[in-house]
Amino acid sequence: MRRGLFYGWTVVAGAFLGYAISQGLMHSYAVFLVAYLGEFGWGRAETSVAYSVSQLVVGISSPLVGALVDRLGTRVLVAAGAVLLVLGLAANASVSSLWQVIVLYGLVMTLGSNCLGLVVSVPILSRWFVRRRGLAISIVQSANGFGRAASAPVTQLLISSLGWRRSYLALAGFMAVAVVPIVRAFPTREPDAKSAAAADPGRVAAPWHTWTVGAAMRTPHFWLLFAVYLLTGLGSFLVSLHQLAFAVDVGFDPLYAASVLGTGSLLAVVGTIGTGTISDYIGREVSAILAYLVSIVGVVCALLITSPEQHALLWLHACFFGLTWGARGPQITAKAADLFQGPHLGVILGVISIGTGLGAASGAWASGLIFDLSGSYHLAFQLSIASYTVGCFAFWRLRRPARSATMHPREG
Repeated sequence: MRRGLFYGWTVVAGAFLGYAISQGLMHSYAVFLVAYLGEFGWGRAETSVAYSVSQLVVGISSPLVGALVDRLGTRVLVAAGAVLLVLGLAANASVSSLWQVIVLYGLVMTLGSNCLGLVVSVPILSRWFVRRRGLAISIVQSANGFGRAASAPVTQLLISSLGWRRSYLALAGFMAVAVVPIVRAFPTREPDAKSAAAADPGRVAAPWHTWTVGAAMRTPHFWLLFAVYLLTGLGSFLVSLHQLAFAVDVGFDPLYAASVLGTGSLLAVVGTIGTGTISDYIGREVSAILAYLVSIVGVVCALLITSPEQHALLWLHACFFGLTWGARGPQITAKAADLFQGPHLGVILGVISIGTGLGAASGAWASGLIFDLSGSYHLAFQLSIASYTVGCFAFWRLRRPARSATMHPREG
């Protein structure tokens, strides 16, 4: 390994590919939502239930997924997740009622996606990387941007060409082919911290206090991270699920709007890697707050859109909101890895991730309900800004190191 490519980067590549595809498939629901509205005549809040259930399942299942990855390893969880995604996508092609969508998308596909997510990949990445942990995690997190960028226009094109039912079958086939290179990127035997450090001569190893879930939960930092996850999920999903429906309501062509929003999502790659990388130098807190402020500007642009002639505002909204979509993720997960390093990191991250599930589920459903009651998304977007603002203050309070019975050393 010393003479060739550091194997940690192969792990990064596999985690990136799996996360990009799984997130792209999950974000495609925003496009299928519009198709459901047209075929079944469901209300916005009603149709958002499956997405909200999905986000709740993400949070509730994350501790279990984290415990399983600590026990079984990354490769097993990734393979299981890919199989669940294929089965869920294929079965969605035959749905005829809302409860079926809730079970297949909200439960089966969500569990599969969670097994290809950060709760599974961050523990193994944190063992391969210390000094460059922020960079490694941010590269994987940026896959969310790739997934979202491709999701809206590709799914809309598939639906326009094949219909939404055959589109689900096409996506299931794609996932079935992609699973092989994803799984092969992860080692059959995972290294401990000492062997990973020896494999990378540039890696700066650091000792750690062995944190348990109970010890972590007795620190204010655990609950601040939980709150940051909740507020970020709430602020983001008050907007993201209904972006396309909002643009179509204003009068924009669906395929054009999907293309603009997809292009904006692609910028998340730059924003996520950029904020994650600079967090290794200027601190997780400052980097996260910058990301929050850019997202707020994006939401403000959406509030100003009143007609389909305002193309510039739609582009500004898509770009500013898309630039920092997921950009807080590397800061939160890297901060958790900084604070609570050790063999129980997976389950600790899983419990913290309940916050993002609660926030995202509440935001997605509340946004649809607000529209059904008022005929507008304006209040939902204003609440998004408020959530991001409070998130800034919560993240800033994480700047001091956590303490347990034994002082947890800071990274060198």
